[in-house]
Amino acid sequence: MDIDAFTTVHSAEWDRLRELSARRRLDGAESDELVRLYQSVATHLSTVRSTAPDPALVTRLSDVLNRARTRIAGAHEPAWREVVRFAVVSLPAAFYRIRWWTHAVTAACLLVAVVAGVHVASSEEALDALMPSAQREQYVNEAFASYYDPGIGFAGVVWTNNARIAALSVAGGITGFFPLMVLYQNAAQVGAIGGMMAAYGELDLFLTLITPHGLLELTCIFVAGAAGLRLFWSLIDPGHLRRTVALAAEGRALITTAVGLVVALAVSGLVEGFVTGSGLYWWLKIVIGALVLAAFWAYVYVLGGRASRAGATGDLAEHERGVTVVTAG
Repeated sequence: MDIDAFTTVHSAEWDRLRELSARRRLDGAESDELVRLYQSVATHLSTVRSTAPDPALVTRLSDVLNRARTRIAGAHEPAWREVVRFAVVSLPAAFYRIRWWTHAVTAACLLVAVVAGVHVASSEEALDALMPSAQREQYVNEAFASYYDPGIGFAGVVWTNNARIAALSVAGGITGFFPLMVLYQNAAQVGAIGGMMAAYGELDLFLTLITPHGLLELTCIFVAGAAGLRLFWSLIDPGHLRRTVALAAEGRALITTAVGLVVALAVSGLVEGFVTGSGLYWWLKIVIGALVLAAFWAYVYVLGGRASRAGATGDLAEHERGVTVVTAG
């Protein structure tokens, strides 16, 4: 298709649609014309996209149609509908699309934690490198358990700290290296502390206190790392999209993921603040933690899977993000 000829033939219709969309008041005939032109220009955009996806022209037509859509349908949906759509479509879809990245990161971090734990538990030199003997005994016998002080203040501190770690993984995702560094340090530190507790015969205390909240908390860290690495990978392998377009789409989906992680980490913080250090039976604490984690993955796989099959990715809607241009090679 000759783009220049196509533009010459239809440009007057596009300009007319833009003009009508910008008017504050329309009579009956003009309203009918607006709807007719909207349908016509939508067909033009579809034709251009399927036969000759010129970026400038597609962007122009998308902008014209967005303005006309707003003029026809009103400003936008009520805010609560957008919130509901975000919660049941966009967010679970964003989590779902990086599920395999998350599982891979989880497996790698668990391996690092186990290796670090075994090394510290079986090596006196590793224990000394972790902290001095007197400090270790005080930590194992008092500090570790006393850290989990039930209350909303403690939950808030935990939430802030974990959100910071997740944000570092997300924000540094474009580098590729930074999420790996954060994930490795976090996994090695958790494993080393577990190894030290095991060396003093307190592995059961370590698992009892870290499992209730840690199941969801660490999963959130793994999701953040996976999202950051996925952003980096879109730079390496943009697929059928332009590299800048793929990076922008992944970045928007990553923001969706980051917002969801703030909420998930708040839940984890509440568990840590009110369950981990509480007087509940140890088995009940672990059951609560396991149920919270199960609820998270059910949310991802049930709602996320359904949203993904419907075409959602966690990105903005098409009329909000503009145009996506397919390129060869």
